[in-house]
Amino acid sequence: MDVIADMLSVVNDNDEAKKTKIMYQANMSWNLLNRYLNDLLETGLVRSRNSNSYVLTVKGKLFLEKYREYHKRHKKVEEQSRIIESEKVILENMAFNSSEVDK
Repeated sequence: MDVIADMLSVVNDNDEAKKTKIMYQANMSWNLLNRYLNDLLETGLVRSRNSNSYVLTVKGKLFLEKYREYHKRHKKVEEQSRIIESEKVILENMAFNSSEVDK
């Protein structure tokens, strides 16, 4: 999903994008670009304006909006998970580390 979102962001940020712009800005190989671009065309997330230029469809814009919301929530959950894990380690050390001195 990250690769798809990167590609759609390039197209969205430029209102229209050629293959080479998508490839470089999404940091992809030519073969990978063509494989994903075919998938995006088939699923209706982008459409071809001409043989080498692409624009987002309404579905593509909706996907990108939903992906950005998901990505923000996912980052928050990951951060909370890291905090919980560090708290768990502290508790385990307190419970099982005999060298720990009462404070």
